[in-house]
Amino acid sequence: MVKLNLPAIDVELKRSQDKIFIFDFLRKRFVVLTPEEWVRQHFLHYLINDLKYPRSLIKVEGGLMFNTLQKRSDIVVFDRQGAPWMVIECKAPELKLSSRTIQQASTYNYSLRAKYIVITNGMSSICCETDWTNSRTVVLETMPAYDQL
Repeated sequence: MVKLNLPAIDVELKRSQDKIFIFDFLRKRFVVLTPEEWVRQHFLHYLINDLKYPRSLIKVEGGLMFNTLQKRSDIVVFDRQGAPWMVIECKAPELKLSSRTIQQASTYNYSLRAKYIVITNGMSSICCETDWTNSRTVVLETMPAYDQL
């Protein structure tokens, strides 16, 4: 896998039936290693180890409804009251982040109504803050610290 622009992590890999699996420390199971999963695992470690987000308030690949469509969010971080606080969409490292990827994450966030949306390909990340009262979204310079709640 490609080296990302995120802190290096120790990973546990295994091969089974011609596929490579990576151990997801939050879901406590092996999952198929895809480029998106490689980014997701690195970003999860970054959130927890570097930004000190509480691991107990992070959900990986949670289901959600958008209109009548069943969707899956890559990562959702909840506030201490259990409400969605941040939605994170992980893309493959070779995928360029664009307004389309921001739109996809915004679509997921429409039903969750989290304050923050993040898209990352492991090489770069874009974090946006949503003001639901004034229907406004702005791009932030840095990721918010969880203790800013």
